[in-house]
Amino acid sequence: MADIFDVVADSTRRDILAVLLERENSVPSSGGEISVSEIVTALGASQPTVSKHLKVLRESGLVAVREEGQHRYYRLDRTPLETLEDWLIPFVSTDAAADAATLAGVAARDEAPLNEDQFAFASAIGKAFAQTAHQVTAVVGPKKRR
Repeated sequence: MADIFDVVADSTRRDILAVLLERENSVPSSGGEISVSEIVTALGASQPTVSKHLKVLRESGLVAVREEGQHRYYRLDRTPLETLEDWLIPFVSTDAAADAATLAGVAARDEAPLNEDQFAFASAIGKAFAQTAHQVTAVVGPKKRR
């Protein structure tokens, strides 16, 4: 099985994940399921290309598939993304705290190091920022390929 970082490094696979997330959020009654042909239409990519990437996503556990006759319906499975999130959060949190200090007009290098409570608060702000950025991206939708 491919490393989760290798799997999400490909922009087409990220676009497919975004389509699955959009379906989950916009049509809750679907259970997040979407057919391969709908993914092809949403991305404007060829069916063989989409199928190839869906296979990689399926093997990595990022998507689940339900077969109904000759049709396949895919849905997002977030479980493997926890590894990615665990790795990413410290980087996002630190950046967000530095950005907040810059926006407040404080030069981070001129200030004393943060105490535990301040660091926990900055970390919470960073996590909230990351979650909000993700939610905005989910609402706005993925960038369309040209």
